[in-house]
Amino acid sequence: MRVSVFGATGSIGESTFDLLSRRDDIETVALTGGRNVTRLAQQARSLSAQLAVTAHDDCYLALKQALSGSGIEVAAGTDALIAAAERPTDWVMSAIVGAAGLAPGFRALAQGATLALANKESLVTAGPLLMREAARHNARILPVDSEHSAVFQALTGEDITTVERVIITASGGPFRTWSKAQLAGASLAQAAKHPTWDMGQRITIDSATLFNKALEVIETREYFDLRPEQIEVIVHPQSIIHALVGFRDGALMAHLGAPDMRHAIGYALNWPERAALPIARLDLAQLAQLSFEAPDPDRFPALRLAREVMELRGHAGAAFNAAKEVALDEFIAGHIGFQDMALLVERTIDSLLSNSGLTDAVESLETVAAMNQMARDIATRLASRMTSSGA
Repeated sequence: MRVSVFGATGSIGESTFDLLSRRDDIETVALTGGRNVTRLAQQARSLSAQLAVTAHDDCYLALKQALSGSGIEVAAGTDALIAAAERPTDWVMSAIVGAAGLAPGFRALAQGATLALANKESLVTAGPLLMREAARHNARILPVDSEHSAVFQALTGEDITTVERVIITASGGPFRTWSKAQLAGASLAQAAKHPTWDMGQRITIDSATLFNKALEVIETREYFDLRPEQIEVIVHPQSIIHALVGFRDGALMAHLGAPDMRHAIGYALNWPERAALPIARLDLAQLAQLSFEAPDPDRFPALRLAREVMELRGHAGAAFNAAKEVALDEFIAGHIGFQDMALLVERTIDSLLSNSGLTDAVESLETVAAMNQMARDIATRLASRMTSSGA
């Protein structure tokens, strides 16, 4: 099987690499990464990749040197990422974080490849476009988020019209029990330390704000074509139940598993078969109990904002994601506080609503890109005002 991995050096990419390195029937077409060219080169050599691409032009020489004598092609930059996605392959892992993963995913679908989608922003910003592109090329999208993989598995053999509700779980992040007063002083180091999952910095902070879950709510709606009111979120600190599907007869189908992304990745890699995976088996007696609680919209407004975005439709998802990415950048840079991130996103959406175009139907990658840039520009200006005013 021919495979490519986009975002190979991130947390999802590393888990994918682990599974691929255990198999002897894989032909690696392309691996892409960011600035960690040393690790990208190690992966490329280990998997005998045909091509290694860094997203950054200024990293080209370092990657070229690291792969000297290997016979592996080297490229750099946005255009090189697109060209890599256009290479014929059977299975593509889309694990580039943020809106940057959208275009490579579309190019992979155009080749008829199976797209293992870990880049949730693709569905959030351009869900209808992505699903139509897959149908047009007879390609398949398999979810890799643990929650959406869980829903997908629970629906196997079921009629989607019999589904009453889908419940996705949230760990609650490191600040689940913090008061609003405590959240006001939350530091970057505290936000970047997740209690159950081992993830990259950005997604861990998104988990702390529940923006990660907000994106997943929108993603659930787009992938499974559900009504917003059918999608629920429950806080489940143990992260053992990843999602539940409720049917019209009152039954709830729950998906349980250790908090290890290799399960969802492995399921997508081997689908429709189930292969043995190097994942810890649950000891229910040792777990003793699983607990649940409702998310607090006052302390964590991201979920409320996601529901407003789902009602708006059109370009609202692209605007929401762009504003969220800017807010995250500003928090990491120390320019705004933890609670300011949600405030910045809300102010950006409000500002865009005063202009025409936000809720127009998404028609092309170009219109999504235009809204992405517009929202980024507005969010950046608003962040600057928040920094100078202290609010």
